[in-house]
Amino acid sequence: MASKNDLDFTYTTIDKIFRLSIGEMADYSGARFGGDFSMTIEEAQKKKHEFIAESLNVKEGSRVLDMACGWGPFLNHLRTLKANAMGVTLSSGQAAACVKNGMDVRVKDCREITPADYGKFDAISCIGGLEHFCSIEEYKAGKQDEVYTRFFKTLNALLPVGGRFYMQTMVFSKNMLPLEKISTDDPTNIDAYTLGLMVKEFPGSWLPYGYGQVVKNALPHFKLISESSGRLDYIETIKRWRIGFRKFNLHKYLLYASLIPKYIMDKEFRHQVAVFKVSPNKICFERETMDHHRLVFEKVQD
Repeated sequence: MASKNDLDFTYTTIDKIFRLSIGEMADYSGARFGGDFSMTIEEAQKKKHEFIAESLNVKEGSRVLDMACGWGPFLNHLRTLKANAMGVTLSSGQAAACVKNGMDVRVKDCREITPADYGKFDAISCIGGLEHFCSIEEYKAGKQDEVYTRFFKTLNALLPVGGRFYMQTMVFSKNMLPLEKISTDDPTNIDAYTLGLMVKEFPGSWLPYGYGQVVKNALPHFKLISESSGRLDYIETIKRWRIGFRKFNLHKYLLYASLIPKYIMDKEFRHQVAVFKVSPNKICFERETMDHHRLVFEKVQD
């Protein structure tokens, strides 16, 4: 799994830039336009939150755990439903921002939570977290299925029979390349290069091979209730984000300027912040080396 240091780069080092670009609670996951691209990004993100809460059967007083909660956008929605919600993240920057905004968020590895830590929950969400659970080294060692199976055992202990789990995750898709062909050496080799930038952008992380790999490892404790691809929605989401990142704000542009020396001197850093220039995940979605899925599971047995 990506380490705390890996995630602190992605979600803490450039934390303020994200929040100044896409909002204080920076909803850094694919929105739900449902084909209606006349929506604002805020409307589409609200639609996503409503869909997740409905899929999880969240009611007033429901105990909900949001794993890898980011800057707390879904937790904020759960507050409007009067749910009893808490979140966990490995990013100290994200946790501090959430606490500042009045949310119950802890710095904790969600894979290691037990009922002894916070009790049991009626529902659990994990919006984008699975993308960081398996490292390249674990994939090479043949342990990817083991990583996901172990995670579902954690979920099993935290939920009652009938409890639901929502997962939103990027996955590798039909045009994915073999690992040995992925490289940032040749920008003209579009698929190899953009996948290489994704590896740099999210150090320590390797995606599932299609949502079927996730479903397989959820058995026998969980059954899949619903599945939908969010690939086209995510492409549109990224387009809206890019507008936000470029929109002028003096504080934000001063932060950009502060990164220039590191950008000039550090080749790895240039690759890691390529998301602001090249948007490798958008290209990967367009070329179907990657897909994006929304999965709803229900616990069927202990």
